[in-house]
Amino acid sequence: MLKRLLIENYALIDHLDILFPGGLVIITGETGAGKSILLGALSLVLGGRSDVSVLQDPARNCVVEAVFEEEGSERIFRRVVTPQGRSRGFIDDEPASVEMLRAAAGRLVDVHAQHQQLLLSERDFQRTVLDCHAGARDAWAAHRRNYQAWLDARAALQELEARIAASEREHDYLEFQYRQLEAAALREGEMDELDAEQRRLAHSEAVREQLARVEQLFEGSDGSLESRLKEATAALERVAQYFPEFEAFGERLESARIELKDIRDEVSSRGEKVQYDPQRLEAVEERLATLHELLRKFHVGTEAELIAVREELSARLGAGLDDRQACARLRNEVEAAEAACRQSAENLHTLREKAAPGLAARLQEQVRALELPRARFAVQLETGPMGPDGSDEICFLFDANERGLQALSKCASGGELSRIMLCIKALLAEYQGMPTLIFDEIDSGVSGSVAEKMGRLIADMGRRMQVMAITHLPQVASQGCSHLLVYKEDGPQGLRTAIRPLTGEDRVREIARMLSGADITPEALANARVLLDRNKSNNY
Repeated sequence: MLKRLLIENYALIDHLDILFPGGLVIITGETGAGKSILLGALSLVLGGRSDVSVLQDPARNCVVEAVFEEEGSERIFRRVVTPQGRSRGFIDDEPASVEMLRAAAGRLVDVHAQHQQLLLSERDFQRTVLDCHAGARDAWAAHRRNYQAWLDARAALQELEARIAASEREHDYLEFQYRQLEAAALREGEMDELDAEQRRLAHSEAVREQLARVEQLFEGSDGSLESRLKEATAALERVAQYFPEFEAFGERLESARIELKDIRDEVSSRGEKVQYDPQRLEAVEERLATLHELLRKFHVGTEAELIAVREELSARLGAGLDDRQACARLRNEVEAAEAACRQSAENLHTLREKAAPGLAARLQEQVRALELPRARFAVQLETGPMGPDGSDEICFLFDANERGLQALSKCASGGELSRIMLCIKALLAEYQGMPTLIFDEIDSGVSGSVAEKMGRLIADMGRRMQVMAITHLPQVASQGCSHLLVYKEDGPQGLRTAIRPLTGEDRVREIARMLSGADITPEALANARVLLDRNKSNNY
């Protein structure tokens, strides 16, 4: 139940700290006193839309805090709107998003505003009422899961089929590319080897000429380099007989002669292997051209990248078979999900079909008790397309004056809609175990004894839960076990909305005002006392 509502700097409210009792709480006040402002503030803290225009003082934060009692413990909801328009929410002093506020509050309080009577004509609302009466909420939730699983499986199958179709359209081209790369017998590092070989083959004649020139330099026209070095070595040996220090020069010269001889022999040997091979040169250049063309075609720079492209193409071609196998599996999953969905829809239909007459009978009985003695009520089920709520098209039918059953939205007056909605809310409160229910003038469009009977129904609901009723009808206002008055008072900055509990003579005078208007007559006071005395049994 809602225990406390604290409002700071909201619209015409500077500061309000309201404590709410259990049972039926009546809230009254003259038109324009600010009853809708209270609901607006409560809606804000429960996750409603925030707007900087609600700030009474644009320089201060707006703060609304609601304290609920749930299963013996308190839950505190808080909403703060800053002058900059930013909004922050909290649950038990922990930051909470607007969605979190709405979800948590939805289990604690149900606010019935005047416009919600339009819900009666909506099929979704009618389905919810029937499902609550049928105890089908779990079956409904199970069907929604099955329906979503069916949609997900169908979407996955459609995506895979589209991918397979696209793959088949490009299969021949992918296979051609793969065959081209496969036939190239790619090997990492091959181009560097081919480049080196091409350079050798292309310059083989020039190389042979240079090597021949080296040999000529070794031989010389006036004797070979080796014979001249031998002669120089022998001369140094003769000098060393007289000057020993020249012996080392002779030894070094002999070592140089031997090294140069080895160089000459190796150059000659390797030079014989350098051959001009135009056919091999042509083959190397063709291979290089092929590799360069592949690099250009596939927009890569190395053989390693070409190999990676080849492997990717191979994987994509192989994936086609995998996708077709997966497609067959997914078709089976779609069929199984559809079967489960149709079964859960059938389960829902069975529960609804069984519960529909009982719901119609109960609503008809309650509506007749509110001075519609000829009213008839029926719940019609028709089979429609499969959807997240099943395959039932649900329609509430109503007849107030024996003119034939019609869709409720087409035949009920405003006063009749008020009575029907109250009966439905009473049923929903019973089914859903809602801790707090707030009615904002659900009694609009009725008066007299009908209003009194509606008040008794609301009071009976208040015996099982906390009910707050904003009303302009004295017959309803006299039913509550507690009474709050919303009014305007002068403040430092003009009129401000305030609220206070009414007891004793204050409550008598408020009921009398509702009976006779601003001029409270002795007759109105007497009538107010009669109403309050008659309903004392509700003061539980």
